[in-house]
Amino acid sequence: MEPMFSPPLHRQRHQFVIDFVKRYKPKKVVDLGCSECSLLKKLKFHREIELLVGVDINGANVKKKMHGLAPISTDYLQPSYDQLRVELYQGSVTQKDARLRGFDLVTSIELIEHLTLADVECFSEVVFGYMTPGSVIISTPNSEFNPLFPRLAGFRHSDHKFEWTRAEFKSWALKVCLEYGYEVTFTGVGQAPPGQQEGVGFCSQIGVFHRRGGRECCNMLFCDHTENVFSYTLLYSINYPSLHDNNIKRRVLVSEVLYWAEKLKRSWMAKKTGERDDTFTLCQAEGEGEDCLRALERNMEMEEKQTAACGAAMRNTVEPQDGEDGGLFWTNDRGEQESSALHRCVCVPLTLLWSSSQKVSALSGSLSNLRHLLMDDPEVKLSPDGSAVLLNYQEQDHENEGEDPDDLEDSGYAEARQCSHTAEPEEDWEANV
Repeated sequence: MEPMFSPPLHRQRHQFVIDFVKRYKPKKVVDLGCSECSLLKKLKFHREIELLVGVDINGANVKKKMHGLAPISTDYLQPSYDQLRVELYQGSVTQKDARLRGFDLVTSIELIEHLTLADVECFSEVVFGYMTPGSVIISTPNSEFNPLFPRLAGFRHSDHKFEWTRAEFKSWALKVCLEYGYEVTFTGVGQAPPGQQEGVGFCSQIGVFHRRGGRECCNMLFCDHTENVFSYTLLYSINYPSLHDNNIKRRVLVSEVLYWAEKLKRSWMAKKTGERDDTFTLCQAEGEGEDCLRALERNMEMEEKQTAACGAAMRNTVEPQDGEDGGLFWTNDRGEQESSALHRCVCVPLTLLWSSSQKVSALSGSLSNLRHLLMDDPEVKLSPDGSAVLLNYQEQDHENEGEDPDDLEDSGYAEARQCSHTAEPEEDWEANV
């Protein structure tokens, strides 16, 4: 067979599913016959999906590619509020499993033609009668298109048990709708040459099924006493990092607080020594969208305001005085002398951090909650009254000499730097179509 489609047909089928997901925003999606997980790898980026499941009878194929569904470094460094769980199972689509009931969307892309006609009946009962999803997308080869393939004899794949005409596919689909309470529309991907579309149809025909009554009908069905069976074997499961996880949320918040505290400290120290701190000015422009340009235009004004506020907040930290024993002492706001070992630091008020970083305020929710979240964290040193973050006065600790302070990340985990996953190139088993 010679190449006929651009983009390749398998990508057009996947794009059809992606477009459906963008339009209807299903939260729970399962791909039956997921094989090497190529469709799942694309769907994981659509974070309206909260549960993404793949099922295939060939567990070895799934295991080869399943790690391509793992979170990448960016997911850990910049977790969002979106939740995503990925699960992969080994099992037959002719067997029931209660864990797959009530999904918003079931996809079956070029799978049904690999089943015997007896198994197609079981497939219909399992998918439409037992799983009862809100929507189903089924694609299968259109045998009427086959004569357009040069040198094709027989079926398109050696494992195909049949290949339906458009009339045969329509007959099966309408029967399913009648028995299980669905309605269907027909379409496809892979256009025929000009002038032949009406005569042969699409290369891959697609049926899009919607349950009559929608989700409310599905909820009523789960009130019955349908058997709960678990016939599939779980091969892989992973929860993507999300700010809904309190531990992750705390880590991101701490990282953001330390980043901004260091920036504010550097700005204050630069002002004190008469040096310009361009690093702090630029960090104000690291906003999102149009705010970035506006921040750049106002950077000088913002620097002056932030520096003044920071200096005012730190005014209680006075110059050291010589003690009787030659040591250095500081005078606190009550006129009492204390050892310089307790005060050789810069105080960055939480109120200043709150007003400087939208991310800090968004993550913590309130100043009191910010104080509470930082109080027990070993990475953050708070003042005795919990009103400020304490940082070393020196630019760098001795153990960190040679490091660039500007290399601080504004969010995420250090350990995530060591973890990266390169997406596998997609293998096109249908490269000639």
